[in-house]
Amino acid sequence: MPQNEYIQLHCKHYGYHLDYHEKKGKKESREAHECSKKAKKMIGLKAKLYHKQRHTVKMHEKRNIKQKNDEKTPQGAVPAYLLGREEQSRAKVLSNRIKQKRKEKVGKWEVPLPKVRAQGETEVLKVIRTGKRKKKAWKRMVTKVCFVGDGFTRKPPKYERFIRPMGLHFKKARA
Repeated sequence: MPQNEYIQLHCKHYGYHLDYHEKKGKKESREAHECSKKAKKMIGLKAKLYHKQRHTVKMHEKRNIKQKNDEKTPQGAVPAYLLGREEQSRAKVLSNRIKQKRKEKVGKWEVPLPKVRAQGETEVLKVIRTGKRKKKAWKRMVTKVCFVGDGFTRKPPKYERFIRPMGLHFKKARA
């Protein structure tokens, strides 16, 4: 179990308060009212960002809700013992299985090495801020694999302009 999941571990060992689930349900039902009040009060850019966030959350909720099929099934297509049930379908249109099959088809003829392309500075280097107030920004950390010679030794990290992490040092390409 990861280090930061100690609360879940405690709950698993000792359980919850007796009224925990009741309180949680009430809090969730109040939350909708509070969110709508907040949305009505907000103005300007903050409001736009908040509405966008709420919209995306709603879209994700809508995607996972089961919905009834409107299309009528022809007589005899469904067995008699299932006639009483309502047919339901997920609103999620693209199934993961189809995506997976597509990926397998594409990957079948692919060479292990990806196409060589020029990489941007922002993609390869990450700005490291230093100093007591983190104001200095002259250091860069390499985020991609770098090839180094046999005689390569690192300078002390304090004086390194380009920090090349030891885990990303390669002496030969593994293809």
